[in-house]
Amino acid sequence: MPTRKRPKSQVVAFKVEEELAEFLNKLPNKSAFIRKAIVAQLGMACPLCAGAGVVPRGIHEHYAPVLAKNNTRKCDICGDKLALPSDVVHLSDRERPRFEQFFHGGPLYCVNCYGQQPPCDDCGMHVAPERYAEHHKKVHVTQ
Repeated sequence: MPTRKRPKSQVVAFKVEEELAEFLNKLPNKSAFIRKAIVAQLGMACPLCAGAGVVPRGIHEHYAPVLAKNNTRKCDICGDKLALPSDVVHLSDRERPRFEQFFHGGPLYCVNCYGQQPPCDDCGMHVAPERYAEHHKKVHVTQ
């Protein structure tokens, strides 16, 4: 039996800069994007901005080349080198789930390995069967 989505009953408004408003207005589902961003923010604060969303110019100038130089990671199964996007907003619908999984603490797989791993019944992350117990303990067991 499919689960029903709970109806949204509250409206929250906030002011943003014109550029951010233009960006949000171009999204196919602005509300879903904002909800996901809030949930992501509550889960893990950025180590550079400490959740503020901005960093001082000097910090940006210092870390931008470091981040650009270190934006690759190996596939957790086959070891192929993958370029990490700075965010998932501009990725295709096919690519987005793979990187969202990694950005939310899951494994990072190349396209081929991702498609070969079964999704977790509880959260939908694609997890290699030999790593399922570790995944379940890390993601689904509350402390």
